Amino acid sequence: MTANDGHPPTKKSKIIRPADEFAAFCETEFERRHNAGGVFDEQQYRRAMKLVLERLARFEIEGWP
Repeated sequence: MTANDGHPPTKKSKIIRPADEFAAFCETEFERRHNAGGVFDEQQYRRAMKLVLERLARFEIEGWP
């Protein structure tokens, strides 16, 4: 997550959207699980990830509840 230290973002700082941050986390977790060698339902993981990303994107557009 991005820290809010009370200062406005500068041109050099990049605002990271929650959906982007979550997608990066999911890709890392996907690789970790995939390489762990255990039982891992890749299709179910991708479906769940897609649902959450769609919801986060909707929140970003419509505003948080």
